[in-house]
Amino acid sequence: MQQLDFASRLVVVTGASRGIGAAIADTFASLGATVAGTATTEEGAARISERLGDQGAGFAMDNLDPGSIAAAHAAITERFGVPYALVNNAGITRDGLFIRMSDEDFMKVITCNLTAVAHLTRLVVAQMMRKREGRIVSITSVVGETGNPGQCNYAAAKSGLIGLTRSLAQEIGSRGITVNCVAPGFVRTEMTDALPPEKVEEWLKGIPLRRAAEPQDIANAVAFLCSPLAAYITGATLDVNGGMHCA
Repeated sequence: MQQLDFASRLVVVTGASRGIGAAIADTFASLGATVAGTATTEEGAARISERLGDQGAGFAMDNLDPGSIAAAHAAITERFGVPYALVNNAGITRDGLFIRMSDEDFMKVITCNLTAVAHLTRLVVAQMMRKREGRIVSITSVVGETGNPGQCNYAAAKSGLIGLTRSLAQEIGSRGITVNCVAPGFVRTEMTDALPPEKVEEWLKGIPLRRAAEPQDIANAVAFLCSPLAAYITGATLDVNGGMHCA
């Protein structure tokens, strides 16, 4: 479909070495985009480069270090130019009951999942505004909408992404830039494959569609929001979680 053709477009995907991020990066590459994917380590970045081949490259970026974020952004821009789309996917979890959660575990999740997004988005938006076009999509979570016991830090960060998205969309919409979120729920990845079967069954009972999402389900939604098909959608959170948000 021509409107899902990203040839000559640069798409930056953070956390692109595995899981949802890898599916997003590979989807854009299959649609003709040049993809700059980030990973926490040089080894992870090398794996991204190997996977993308001529369609892009991997870059090391530590979301907990503003200097590393700025350096990765500079390296991407120097090699490929100004991004057409930024997909903020990278994130971590440090789960535990709030009353027992250390300040370090709370702040690391906020820093990686929210503050780092703000740092990188600000750098990219400055470039997009000069071109008067762009797409920003942040991967939030159903937990950011509903909350979840044991994930106060994660839920706070993901809720923050939704607020950031809605506010930024209002600030820069006149420059031709859309800003949206995608909210996954239970997604089948290497991490979830390691969960006990009874835990998986418990999760599935709370999903109206009665199945976990595949990473490709999330990637399809992101590609849509970055395409001309979604040109009039901004400040929105697209729930791609099998109905968990309304169950």
